[in-house]
Amino acid sequence: MSNDEYSATVLGSHWISGPPQPADVAPDRVDGSVLRFGPGVTAAAIAPFPVVPGPAAPARRGGGLRRYALAAAVLVVVLACLAWQRYTPGIAVRDAAVTTDPAGPACGGTADVVAVVRTNGRPGTVTYRWVRSDGTRSETLTERVPRGSQEATLHLLWTFHGQGTYPAKAQLELLEPTRRTPPPAQFTYRCVP
Repeated sequence: MSNDEYSATVLGSHWISGPPQPADVAPDRVDGSVLRFGPGVTAAAIAPFPVVPGPAAPARRGGGLRRYALAAAVLVVVLACLAWQRYTPGIAVRDAAVTTDPAGPACGGTADVVAVVRTNGRPGTVTYRWVRSDGTRSETLTERVPRGSQEATLHLLWTFHGQGTYPAKAQLELLEPTRRTPPPAQFTYRCVP
């Protein structure tokens, strides 16, 4: 082949496809336990060890169910917990009472009005507001009640200034989960010189 006849494509195609093979190629020799493999090897080659297929393994019955039993049990427990949280009733108010010191605060003092709201122990939020006899009303307030807690304690701090006597009344309005208005707490502010 001269330099003018050189072709990389022709050279490359010889390397990829290899030399042409006859249609039926027999192994050049068979020596007992020689195993030949690769291009051009026929099925007539002898294996170095006897290949005897063993008996088929018996099909395992129920193995598939047993394999997924734990996962299925965990899934059932998780779904039951989610259903219990979603479909059982939430927090409920059983009772509420409002108290304070009936003597009232001293001159320029603050009355601590305390409401105790008893619940069913479920977690949730109690929404409420305070209404005072002086005409003021608090904004809507919330108290988060944790799981297992049977009551929530709510405080109203009412500060008085000046001299005189004032009969005061503080009322709790429960808005959620149930509308309820327990009896108000009453006291008298007295500041007489």
